[in-house]
Amino acid sequence: MNLLSSASVFSFYTLVSRLLGYLRDILIAVFLGASIYADAFFVAFRLPNTFRRLFAEGVFNAAFIPNYIEAKLNNKNEGKKFADDVLNLLVIVLLIIVFLVEIFTPTFVYLIAPGFTEETMKFDLAVALTRITFPFLFFVSLSSFFSGILNTNNKFAAAAAAPIILNIFLILSLIISNFFNFNFETNLSYAVSLAGFFQLIFLIFCTKRYYKPSINFKVKINAKVRFFFKKLLPSIFSSGVTQINILVGTIIASFEAGAVSYLYYADRIYQINLAIAGIAIGTVMLPELSKNIKKKNFKNVMSIQNKSLELCMLFSLPACFGLIVASEEIVSALFGYGSFREENVIQTAQALKYFGYGVPAFALIKVLSNFLFARDNTKVPFYISVFIVFLNILISLTYFKEVGFVIIPIATSISTWAGVLTYSILLIKFKYFSFESTFSFNLLKVVISLVIMTLALYYSINFFEDKLIYSNYYKSIYLITIIILTAGIYLLLARLLGVFRLKNFITNKK
Repeated sequence: MNLLSSASVFSFYTLVSRLLGYLRDILIAVFLGASIYADAFFVAFRLPNTFRRLFAEGVFNAAFIPNYIEAKLNNKNEGKKFADDVLNLLVIVLLIIVFLVEIFTPTFVYLIAPGFTEETMKFDLAVALTRITFPFLFFVSLSSFFSGILNTNNKFAAAAAAPIILNIFLILSLIISNFFNFNFETNLSYAVSLAGFFQLIFLIFCTKRYYKPSINFKVKINAKVRFFFKKLLPSIFSSGVTQINILVGTIIASFEAGAVSYLYYADRIYQINLAIAGIAIGTVMLPELSKNIKKKNFKNVMSIQNKSLELCMLFSLPACFGLIVASEEIVSALFGYGSFREENVIQTAQALKYFGYGVPAFALIKVLSNFLFARDNTKVPFYISVFIVFLNILISLTYFKEVGFVIIPIATSISTWAGVLTYSILLIKFKYFSFESTFSFNLLKVVISLVIMTLALYYSINFFEDKLIYSNYYKSIYLITIIILTAGIYLLLARLLGVFRLKNFITNKK
């Protein structure tokens, strides 16, 4: 297996999805800005979308793939039966959850946006929109099951491409609403659930070559299924700690007008790198790592882990420095149009800058947690995640009144870096991980490339300063040119120094 090649396939489709997501968010910013309608929709979308990210971005895989691989290695029929049992039980559990949330929606909205109760109109709107969007949770969770089947067979394209459907539906909803003067936020909410349904159908079709489900609601919960669901809950909390921190941030930010929208737009920007540097690498390495651990091929295990970390740093560090240096220019170029005013750009850029400091940590958490998940260890990641979330809440609540909403990205970055340090210490202590001799030397090469890229970015922004101001209609063209130039410099240097080559990331050692 070539880790870079597989991650590139996953990243390509994820990149297409995220670019469409940016187009979607630009349209939302133009039509809704940072209004109460935008805040209400983002809260309504936040809960099912958080579950989408939790399930789609590795959490379900972390619990499912090691068990599914073990069952398949024992016997193909055993693997099929295990998958059927998990699917049937998952359908029942999800239907119950959706049914309960639809009944008690006001309570759930209060829990994720307590600040909205101060404005009755905003709160009622958020409740109405949440009822429309929440069925998306059912469809996207089942989609993650079928994605897990595909990933186990080293087929990553379809699972990565599926979210494109959501963005296409939301973009079409905005365009149609504008053309016919319909209600933007309501139609967006309906588009969310409709997209979830078609995403599920798409993945079922793509999976039929590898797995044909047998639906039977008389589920027998055997030891393997119990073990899977016992692992799933801590996996959700552990692997999805970044998303949980963002959800916590939304709750706290709901007490400040416009803050939910600022955090949403900032989150959308840095998530593209997280998808490449953390989610893609974590997703493609987990099946291979699990197989080698089950086969006790520990030489391959160490190789996969080292290559994963190296690739993670190769892609996350330039994003970190890019977001810190050019946060305002990026936000302005992407969202600074229509109802999204210059003040909104400045506030969102502040959030993005501090999220930028945590980007490598957000990516590393995805990869490091898989080192334990592949060994069927969900207890340690769970405890580390509790520590990360507790630290995040403590910092956010302590300084929120004094600093404002910007403390949320600061706290998220600090707490996640603390989690990375804790993971590193424990993995070495448990002898689950050790650095290969080439790791430090390759990291030094990455840093050299990074320094030159950052200088090129800084001077490019200064040179085109008058072209990147808020009022310039063509600012996005100049920013894209600068990004392509500086990214090209970085990747070229990394290749010349020998760290960005396909052969470096082959993990199948005999």
